[in-house]
Amino acid sequence: MSKNTKSELSEKLAEVVVYGMQEKKGNEIVRLDMREINRTLSDFFVICHADSNTQINAIAKSIEEEVYKVFGQDPWHKEGHANGEWILLDFVDVVVHIFKTDKRSHYRIEDLWGDANVQSYQSA
Repeated sequence: MSKNTKSELSEKLAEVVVYGMQEKKGNEIVRLDMREINRTLSDFFVICHADSNTQINAIAKSIEEEVYKVFGQDPWHKEGHANGEWILLDFVDVVVHIFKTDKRSHYRIEDLWGDANVQSYQSA
């Protein structure tokens, strides 16, 4: 697979993830484009937050369902479903972070990757 094709697929995957977040009203959705940053393993980080554990789990489920519909792919790895305060879904080229509101402001993950190109999205 060519580098451009891989990049296009990861961009499409990130867009499907954003759609899954929007479907369940994820707050302050952002996509960090990591492709121009040296020594990063993923092409994109997609981040949002919600106020309740129930909504966090619903967002994660929505993302998994939407990605499976479009790509027939499950996450390579996932963490955080048990506590529901920070769920990570790793699709290899796209890593998804769904935070509880206070955890997002505590970890400030966007600040760690300040060199990334950031695109913000509205909830649906």
